[in-house]
Amino acid sequence: MTTPIPAPPGFPIIGNLADLDSELPTKTLRHFADIYGPIYRFDFGGGATKVVISSQEIVEEACNEERFIKVIQGGLNQVRNGVGDGLFTAHHDEKNWGIAHRILMPAFGPLSVQGMFNEMHDIASQLVMKWARHGPDHKIVATDDFTRLTLDTIALCAMDYRFNSFYTDELHPFVGAMGDFLSESGRRSQRPAIANLLMRGSSQKYESDIALMKNVSDEVIKRRKEKPTGKKDLLNAMLNGKDPVTGEGMSNESIINNMITFLIAGHETTSGMLSFAFYLLIKNSAAYRTAQQEVDDVCGKGPIKVEHISKLKYLNAVLRETLRLHPTAPAFSMCPKPGVEEHPTLCGGKYAIGKNEPIICLLPKVHTDPAVYGEDAEEFKPERMLDEAFEKLPKYAWKPFGNGMRGCIGRAFAWQEALLVVAILLQNFNFQLDDPSYQLKLKQTLTVKPKDFKMRATLRDGIDATMLEKKLQAGSAPTAEDSTLKETLNKPSNLKPMSIFYGSNTGTCEALAARLAKDAIQHGFDAKVDPLDSATDKLPKDQPVVIITASYEGAPPDNASHFVEWLKSLKEDELKGVQFAVFGCGHRDWQATFQKIPSLVDELIGKWGGERIVNKGTADAANGDMFTDFDGWEDTQYWPAVEKNYGGTATSPDAVSTPSIEVTVSSQSRSTNLKQDVRGALLMENRLLTAPGEPEKRHVEIKLPTDMVYKAGDYLAILPTNPKNNIRRTVARFGLAWDAVLNIKANGPTVLPTNVNITAADVLSNYVELAQPATKKDVLAIAKAAADEKTRTALENLAGDLFNVEVSQKRLSPLDILEKYPSVAFTFSEFLAILPPMRVRQYSISSSPLYAPDSCTLTFAVLDQEAISGQGRYVGVASNYLAHLEAGDHIQVSVRASAHPFHLPLDPVSTPLIMVCAGSGLAPFRGFIQERAAQIGAGRKLARALLFVGCRGKGDTLYDEEFKKWSAMGAVDIRYAFSRETERSEGCKYVQDRLWHDRVEAVELFDEGAKVFVCGSREIGEAVKVTCKKMYSEKAAALGKPKSEEEVEEWFSNLRNARYATDVFA
Repeated sequence: MTTPIPAPPGFPIIGNLADLDSELPTKTLRHFADIYGPIYRFDFGGGATKVVISSQEIVEEACNEERFIKVIQGGLNQVRNGVGDGLFTAHHDEKNWGIAHRILMPAFGPLSVQGMFNEMHDIASQLVMKWARHGPDHKIVATDDFTRLTLDTIALCAMDYRFNSFYTDELHPFVGAMGDFLSESGRRSQRPAIANLLMRGSSQKYESDIALMKNVSDEVIKRRKEKPTGKKDLLNAMLNGKDPVTGEGMSNESIINNMITFLIAGHETTSGMLSFAFYLLIKNSAAYRTAQQEVDDVCGKGPIKVEHISKLKYLNAVLRETLRLHPTAPAFSMCPKPGVEEHPTLCGGKYAIGKNEPIICLLPKVHTDPAVYGEDAEEFKPERMLDEAFEKLPKYAWKPFGNGMRGCIGRAFAWQEALLVVAILLQNFNFQLDDPSYQLKLKQTLTVKPKDFKMRATLRDGIDATMLEKKLQAGSAPTAEDSTLKETLNKPSNLKPMSIFYGSNTGTCEALAARLAKDAIQHGFDAKVDPLDSATDKLPKDQPVVIITASYEGAPPDNASHFVEWLKSLKEDELKGVQFAVFGCGHRDWQATFQKIPSLVDELIGKWGGERIVNKGTADAANGDMFTDFDGWEDTQYWPAVEKNYGGTATSPDAVSTPSIEVTVSSQSRSTNLKQDVRGALLMENRLLTAPGEPEKRHVEIKLPTDMVYKAGDYLAILPTNPKNNIRRTVARFGLAWDAVLNIKANGPTVLPTNVNITAADVLSNYVELAQPATKKDVLAIAKAAADEKTRTALENLAGDLFNVEVSQKRLSPLDILEKYPSVAFTFSEFLAILPPMRVRQYSISSSPLYAPDSCTLTFAVLDQEAISGQGRYVGVASNYLAHLEAGDHIQVSVRASAHPFHLPLDPVSTPLIMVCAGSGLAPFRGFIQERAAQIGAGRKLARALLFVGCRGKGDTLYDEEFKKWSAMGAVDIRYAFSRETERSEGCKYVQDRLWHDRVEAVELFDEGAKVFVCGSREIGEAVKVTCKKMYSEKAAALGKPKSEEEVEEWFSNLRNARYATDVFA
């Protein structure tokens, strides 16, 4: 007896169509696979059901060609309107498919494909020269240029036709018609047939696009017939070939159909693969460095030749891993083979399927099956796809080219082209993201590609486009002499050059870099500020170089990872002549990784021959004021050392720079243009969670932009505005009206909107941090403006021995100080000049996309308390911003991925969970449990989950009713510790006490393979760590194997990030 296939609930007539994401259908199919598991049935309306499968084991069964055959459906079936029975759209029993397949197979054989290498190199060189001539500041829209490349390549190789896409701004009309045809085919597949008939305008455009493609193809055929060649390309094979079985040739209609088919299939999937490959390489600097080194070792600096291709083993693995994670053709479909089984089934007879029911093989899920690839299946690791490991994979674990006889005939062609393109680009350029904070978004027509993915390319080895062109033409490796001369001639004559590079995820190091560049002008230097990755392969040697960077969980910032990998790959004296200084930012509570990357950069540059201008400076966020630490290093160490080495006049510690901005007040209307790495979202709900008298904690729900995705455990970055009270205080202090219109002009770097009219309230609300503690330099700047000696002396003392106690510890802002000393004639221009830019704040997302894929929730404590200084109240900028929002308000957000270990296991069926938190640290675990509840609600059986929560009392608990419901259904077993009501929590005061009290169950789950997650303050993190080590020691002793402190510490160190993940905040 068979078991019903799980299925999401639907509606009469339309089935599950209302759930289908029209822009990204595979997103919906993946969503339901996460909920219902590796097999489920989806109703596409009108009773047209399809079975979706997503595990290697089930796919292996469905790919048995004796039982199942390829079926043409959905968007691919609509493509038949333009290409008929071409190779990729023919039905199983169509005669023309067999004739074309047998004729064209030899044309795609290894020797034939190798014979196309020169044409491929020709088009690839055109792409290289385009990017070289545009220069390093050009924003490359990767998918667009790779589409031009792959289309021109298939046209030239297959039919000796040149679209010349890189020589015109407007693409050939064929290209536009083909793109529109594919998009409309996808849309037509999601509409009822009657709707397509009624949409006359769309249908007329669709038909005209098809006619244009057929006319162009027919012209190419006529031209070849009029001027025949002996070239062994696809067009001649189609025109002259005979089927060895039937003796027939291809009809003119079949030739046209297959010409269009090759142009579509030969460019769409390969351009997507190349785009994904460069995104993944740029985001994974170690893999990038390994791939580039292989190209250098195998190909050198000369032209890439066909014999090099087979030697690029790691690049081969990179492309395999790219298609594993992002198969550009994300699915293929089968159905039961007619006449084989009376009652077809899957999973060894467990599930019955209809005789003609399509089966969708969902590749993005198949390729990340944890049973095959493990818990790191969603990570980019090319090493797992090197030849030996790749050959050991189970059958059907990697299927990006389809199945069996109906698999992609052009695989060898696409592979050689992709290897050549990646190699020639890595050989000649270094790449970085245009926006280092970009997170992958997807777009889907018939294939899937990255959306809005832009990168920048910098020529390697110091050469310019002219030198590169000579290299590509003559095959000689150029020198950098001419390029260096050009750069030198363009430098300002009155200022000395200086380079400042920053590595920053949150904006702090970038703000410090801008601060140093602003100060550089008065010291006689023209400082250029760039992300650290832009210095890869070209660290300047003729000027002072300053590097300001942080560490993020021991790893480099997103825009510094390639630079760090490059540094690791260098050898002795390769940086001889570089004069450098490093300043590191960090937080000492993360002791194991504190200052790890700044120290590594400082060490390696020195090791490879660089000369330190000054010893590494450090700032510790635990002290609450990194800007003051930086100012002290800059004034007392860096500038004096620069003066000694380069001449000029360095400022003394109490010297104050002149403002780099000038503000004029205008009566004109305002205009704003705020640029941040965030996007617009809509607040749907804002409610209070806690009982009266308890510390305020709130819940907000936010509707995300349609292509912004997240996982349970990720963060949402919020770009807040300053509290209105702080803005009110500021405009009052400077005698400004709220609607006073400013026009800002700058003679140095600034994030403020310049040369536009903007109100004072807008600037103060959106662009600057009003509550940031003042630095010593800020206090001295204010002191300089004091009119009387008594006030000036008091302020100078405040910047001296009193600074730590009276300013840092009390968190006095420049505004606080100016209010305390109202007689100081500090101008509004001077005030804006010393303020750091507004930065985003990150909150753990407290929901799961399986519950509501288009929205997320945040759970947070609202910071509002008496100021330590005694001047009013100290309020959290972002928490108060969120607390005062109302449903319908628009906010600026972006999803930030959490560290890989802080995500749910890919195999929830066999991996138990132990979660420990206190207060609003519950946030990510609410998302975890919500996801488990959705899966259990769909009929899945999951491993156990224990949740330990610390609160003050019963009135401080969050989401009571939800957790009761989830507990009843088996999604979680929750244990509380009430610090003020211990009688209600087994006598346990703190969450670590409850963990110890229930240690027998916790240890039992751990022995079953549980993952441990901890979220909360650093005190919570440390206490739970101590408790876990006590539990391990106790068990070891009980087993007669007592452990020393060193052995216990080693055990815990090995556990971290494998089965023990933390999200600890200050």
